[in-house]
Amino acid sequence: MHSLARTEQRIWRASSLATLAPALPTLAIVSLWWPSLTASFQFDDWNVIVNELRVHSLAAWWQSMPGIRPLLKLSYALNMSFDASPAGFRVVNILIHMVSATLVCSLVRTRGLRAGLTEADASCAALLAALFFALHPAQTEAVTYISGRSSSLAGCFCLLSLYCWVRSEQSEARAWARAWLAACSVCFCLAAATKETALILPLALLLYSADRPLSTTLKRMAPLLILVALMSCIALSLPTYRRLLAVSLDTRTIGENLLTQAQAVLYLAGQLIRITNSNADPRLPVVTTLDGLSAMLCLAWLAILAGALWNVRRAPVSALAVLWFLLWLAPTNSLLPRLDVANDRQLYLALTGPAWWLATRLILWRRQRPAMLFATVGTLLAALSWATFERNQVYQTEITFWQDASVRNPDNSRAANNLGMAYAMACRFDEAATQFQRAIALSPEDYVARINLILLRKGQLPGVDAQRCAGGASR
Repeated sequence: MHSLARTEQRIWRASSLATLAPALPTLAIVSLWWPSLTASFQFDDWNVIVNELRVHSLAAWWQSMPGIRPLLKLSYALNMSFDASPAGFRVVNILIHMVSATLVCSLVRTRGLRAGLTEADASCAALLAALFFALHPAQTEAVTYISGRSSSLAGCFCLLSLYCWVRSEQSEARAWARAWLAACSVCFCLAAATKETALILPLALLLYSADRPLSTTLKRMAPLLILVALMSCIALSLPTYRRLLAVSLDTRTIGENLLTQAQAVLYLAGQLIRITNSNADPRLPVVTTLDGLSAMLCLAWLAILAGALWNVRRAPVSALAVLWFLLWLAPTNSLLPRLDVANDRQLYLALTGPAWWLATRLILWRRQRPAMLFATVGTLLAALSWATFERNQVYQTEITFWQDASVRNPDNSRAANNLGMAYAMACRFDEAATQFQRAIALSPEDYVARINLILLRKGQLPGVDAQRCAGGASR
């Protein structure tokens, strides 16, 4: 009797832990990101939200349609309607991140079971992967940085679409399978309406279902492929998208971009490990000629890609982790050039693959060294939490934001110019002039910093209330 009671008690504790475990990433997100609610608007936030009249009300948003990223702009308009403060926007961003972490936990657990892990190993690895995903400091650029919502919201809808895809696969009743597949298609449309890079999602579904017969997967994917074609035609019919495509192709050639991105992807991969290296404006170099390093990196990435494809069924966890990472970087870090070579927010979904791989390695490693598991996991989570907390402090003011970027990259003239603007808006004119002069010295052809310096000296710098500053000085 006593043995039976102890067994039932252990089962109850295990089931309770299994029920509470998925809530751990969301609780961790709340505790780490709550202090960031007092942070100010930053950089692009002013252009795409604060000074963008088309997102200041639902009526203004509706009148601006059709336009690019309609769902993203609708989310801004809704925020403006209910709470236009930076805190109101960040609360939504945090909620989005919480939903994404929960979906990551569910999806990698299912994929772990399909990869041959035991139920206990798959569940523990999923929880750890979700925690790594949730707490990594690179995610602050998609969560704390309000304009980063384009990456986090689109990523959340992509994960939700994938969740519906999995439920469709698992449904035995044909009606339910079709309903879940329809929901998958709807979420795909919502993701693409948030950020066009979500059009890569069908390839992610194909990768996730690599253990299924290819013909069956392609048949089920037909509606999504039709949607890709339809949404691509709609996008190309809009003048704004055509103009953006033209600007992209004029930025640099596709060949130059491939050489540049070979180094950029290495930088982003390094960001997974260098947890104290987050940089809002890294300003990576553009490679215009084929050199030894670029050629070696291109060959290395091709070899890694080929090796992962070859091992999709032989080593599913490792192969899927690599392919998932490269796949979600492909829209922004492959063929089409961007003005900014790389940013941390591009890692939002890409990070899931490496997080799952590391979590699985740790869980399987416990069989050899069980005593070391808790110490290792605890150290990793503590380090990520500390780095994320510290990174969130950078967003408190525009001055701290651009001071950090300037310190991390002293040769960045744009960071110096933006720090000068932040000082000017805080009525610290001498320091603003110093930063504008530094920006000019770093980039003599930078006419923006020159104009800002001239306007500062005339008391006509846009965004600076000279009377308020004079009043503050007199008091």
